[in-house]
Amino acid sequence: MKAVVIRRYGPAEVLQYEEVEQPKIKPDQLLVKIHASSVNPIDWKTRKGMLGLLTGYQFPKILGFDVVGEVVEVGSGVTRFKVGDAVYGSTNFPGGAYAEFAAIPENLLALKPNNLSYQEAATVPLAALTALQALRDLGNIQPGQAVLINGASGGVGIFAVQIAKAIGAEVTGVSSTKNLDLVKSLGADRVIDYKQQDFAKDTAQYDIIFDAVGLRSLLDTKKVLKPNGIYITTLPSPKVVVESVLTSFLPGQKAKFVFEKPNSQDLNYLKDLIEAGKIRTVIDRTFPLQELAAAHTYSETGRAAGKIAIAIAS
Repeated sequence: MKAVVIRRYGPAEVLQYEEVEQPKIKPDQLLVKIHASSVNPIDWKTRKGMLGLLTGYQFPKILGFDVVGEVVEVGSGVTRFKVGDAVYGSTNFPGGAYAEFAAIPENLLALKPNNLSYQEAATVPLAALTALQALRDLGNIQPGQAVLINGASGGVGIFAVQIAKAIGAEVTGVSSTKNLDLVKSLGADRVIDYKQQDFAKDTAQYDIIFDAVGLRSLLDTKKVLKPNGIYITTLPSPKVVVESVLTSFLPGQKAKFVFEKPNSQDLNYLKDLIEAGKIRTVIDRTFPLQELAAAHTYSETGRAAGKIAIAIAS
């Protein structure tokens, strides 16, 4: 099969489109013919070696987490899927989705939303699971709460805005000038242009601040966070880790960071929201698998509005 592999950590040029051996499945796995994937910042951070302590130094590696495709083989222990099913999901760390086929455990997949194309569905799993688990599991989001999403037009932010609205929160989205209309169209009740205004110096206060781009901290935002509010980030910087440990023992405001945990139950929850029209996807650009290096380079600019899709098979 064709896949994009890395044989060392480094710049986008280390991504090589090659012929590799097709994976063999275990009893609890499905062999999925992948039709599409997407780019997430964790992909190029892994490629650069920024997560080397977690990913190790054995090569070659196939990166990529988001998978959408067709089941072509099922393991002897699989009970919920059959050959021919269209499925979507997020693979385990450190990936394996940038390929024509992947062997994936049954409990990491769900049936693809019926109203999404393969490429649209490929932009959902990791980013939307991150948003859902941050707001619901870490933030304990409730209807009527005031929620601010920093990076509301980014890959995670677009889903965070929509999930918060679906739950019934009052949502403020922070983005650049050019993406304010997009954030409004996703359902945000209020938008802030970070080029014109620092939300951390605003007069409004929030029950949850979800920093979907990992640029702030609890200390930065505590003045606009309610006394028992929760700051959640996608980036566990040393500062945030210290804040998280300290606030876990103290009453009042909390700092937390989210690590996406792929699972079928949450994918089915998202599927229901998507099919009900409460979540839509936003694709900035689509690249073929052969041009993955260009897709990574574009993602690293931080200018993508929504997600970057990767087309793998028709």
